[in-house]
Amino acid sequence: MACELPKTYGLPLSRFSGADLAREAVQRGIVATISGATIWRWLRRDAIRPWRYRSWIFPRDPDFAAKAGRALDLYARAWEGQPLGAEDFVLCADEKTSIQARARRHGTLPPRPGQTARVEHEYARRGALAYLAAWDVHRAKLFGRCERHSGIAAFDRLVAQFMGQEPYASARRVFLVTDNGSSHRGARYVERLRRQWPTLIPVHLPTHASWLDQVEIYFSVLQRKALTPSDFPNLDVLAQTILDFQQSYEALAKPFEWKFTRQDLAELLAKLPSRTKVA
Repeated sequence: MACELPKTYGLPLSRFSGADLAREAVQRGIVATISGATIWRWLRRDAIRPWRYRSWIFPRDPDFAAKAGRALDLYARAWEGQPLGAEDFVLCADEKTSIQARARRHGTLPPRPGQTARVEHEYARRGALAYLAAWDVHRAKLFGRCERHSGIAAFDRLVAQFMGQEPYASARRVFLVTDNGSSHRGARYVERLRRQWPTLIPVHLPTHASWLDQVEIYFSVLQRKALTPSDFPNLDVLAQTILDFQQSYEALAKPFEWKFTRQDLAELLAKLPSRTKVA
């Protein structure tokens, strides 16, 4: 029962708890009596936790493997079957949008012996900004900027930020891996960047594959270490905090130890054909 969805049994529940399972087991005559604590103990021993869940999404791009494989090859320093040279560079870029400056009504209190830090629940909204960043996969270099609004112009400014300096300005090729966000998708985006930067090669990930964009790893670190909890009196302080964190992180950063390969991708996709998707 714990490995079935509640709707299988006609129950108006989204998830089972230990108490739900105990009650249903008794009603169905499986046992005369049992407690939720006992069921919890049994399930814990078998690493079954029906009260928890993870969100995920099926690949919808028919060329998912091919598009994802190109990025994975670049991470492994290869392109179209050939190794990258010393004058080839690989960057990942994206936007972290709607970062809010929340001014707490009372100041945040630091931790003390026997007491965690305390953050006021109520806050005043002081606006939001977008943070655009690019991450050099093999050199662990960061480029970022805070903008009041995301969009094509803001993204182009980020590209100019790293393409206007060495070693990218005189590189043989600069591969730029992105997802399909509105400011960096489609043929027009590719034409626009190639016209301005002839050595730049945009590489699109398949739809719903932001998890293959390495800059997202950096964004998660930024969120945990600098933006949670949000306690900023205004957008200027928020922007400066983000850029200061970027500088301090880059000073210590090393390339991510990326282990997900084409073989791993093939094994993952091989598990999916038996699944059905909802239109």
